[in-house]
Amino acid sequence: MKNTSTTLSLDQLPKGASAVVRNLRGGTELKSRLAAMGLTEGARLLVLQNTGHGPMLVNVRDTRVALGRGEAIKVLVEKTGT
Repeated sequence: MKNTSTTLSLDQLPKGASAVVRNLRGGTELKSRLAAMGLTEGARLLVLQNTGHGPMLVNVRDTRVALGRGEAIKVLVEKTGT
C-alpha cells in the first residue's frame, strides 16, 4: 500500500528541492494544461524559484516552466533525495 503522507503540494517545496509528480488535482482543462507543460504523474522536477508568493519556476523534462501559485497547489509531489 502506498504511503500518501509523503505527498505535498508543489508550492511547499523550497528552491533547489527535487520531486516526482504523484497526482494532479483540478478539472480536466487544468490537468490538460499541466500535462502539456510536461507535468504528468511520474515526471521528475527541480524547483528553480519559490519566493513564497507569486509564480514559481520549475525545471521539468529539461524545460523551465512558470506556474502560478494556484496551479502549483494542485500539483501533488513526493520529495526526492536527489
